[in-house]
Amino acid sequence: MKTARSKNNVIIRLTEARWFHIAEEHSEMAGLYFEVLETIESPEAIYLGNEGEYIAIKEIDMNKLIPKFLK
Repeated sequence: MKTARSKNNVIIRLTEARWFHIAEEHSEMAGLYFEVLETIESPEAIYLGNEGEYIAIKEIDMNKLIPKFLK
């Protein structure tokens, strides 16, 4: 389990079970574990969600994640 400190100084724990749930529900996130932690610590924007939660956003370059032989 890794942790990240949010912009409002809250420690966020990203457990293995929680990560599997995220990756199952959002297959496009698979393989982006460390990018998610980085986004929590250093987002480009923060939005208020429908249930009062904060949503950290950061654009990533998906081209970096595509193997060269697919280009």
